[in-house]
Amino acid sequence: MQVPFLFGKYRNLQFAFLYIALVLLVVGCDRNETQTVTTFTSLTFEDDFNSEGEIDESVWNFDLGTGDEISGAGWGNNEQQYYTNRPENITVEGGMLKLTVLQESFMGSGYTSARINTKGKLEQEYGRIEARIQLPWGKGLWPAFWMLGNNIDEVSWPQCGEIDIMEYRGQNPSTLIGSVHGPGYSGGESEGKEYVLANDRFDTGFHVFGVEWGPEYINYYVDDALYNQITPEDVDGEWVFDHPFCIILNVAVGGNFVGPPNVNTVFPQTMLVDWVRVYEE
Repeated sequence: MQVPFLFGKYRNLQFAFLYIALVLLVVGCDRNETQTVTTFTSLTFEDDFNSEGEIDESVWNFDLGTGDEISGAGWGNNEQQYYTNRPENITVEGGMLKLTVLQESFMGSGYTSARINTKGKLEQEYGRIEARIQLPWGKGLWPAFWMLGNNIDEVSWPQCGEIDIMEYRGQNPSTLIGSVHGPGYSGGESEGKEYVLANDRFDTGFHVFGVEWGPEYINYYVDDALYNQITPEDVDGEWVFDHPFCIILNVAVGGNFVGPPNVNTVFPQTMLVDWVRVYEE
């Protein structure tokens, strides 16, 4: 940045120094705190969960069973929950989708929860995908808002690609992670970044989690603050994010990522989803 011209333009030397200080302040700002993401503005889908009782099954599918059963051989996380479609685990009430984790003996598992997806019903390539969510808390809880490539049945995981818009360890209620998984950078080798909520917790209020996804980039944000961008240059393998993906919401229990609950983990715990929105240009 060149600034010497200022002294010729402004004869008041004091004003020139003030101008330089302001410029340096703006340049030095953390873009994580200032940049608003607004590239995609045409709303293509919205579920505000205003119909009482059940989810809209014209959009959402239930995943039923254990995490390892759902994911198939070779892609399990040693989770401890059994996913159901019972109202005790998933319901729409008071304008909210509620995914509730219970500690109970059910189908050989010690916990029950819920997981839903839009595969075959709502799939989109590129756009702005976001949700307003209040997270549960406690060691061993693993809520997530994420996406999988719609070609998973043909090419399997991680070749299909995975975009984790938000995942979170319940024992760290101020920190979340946004990441991608693909061939050569999956599981513990995924490419991502943490976001830390300053002087607050994700379980005490609602926050908007989202991505803006286009050809050769995925931008991650919380409450419109951009905190990470991932491009093909950032991953150690093939970029596999150039086809339609579906949306997934779930709360897992235990597993490799978070570890098991402990005696201080309180049940039941509920993830509240106010709305889900999808935009395109």
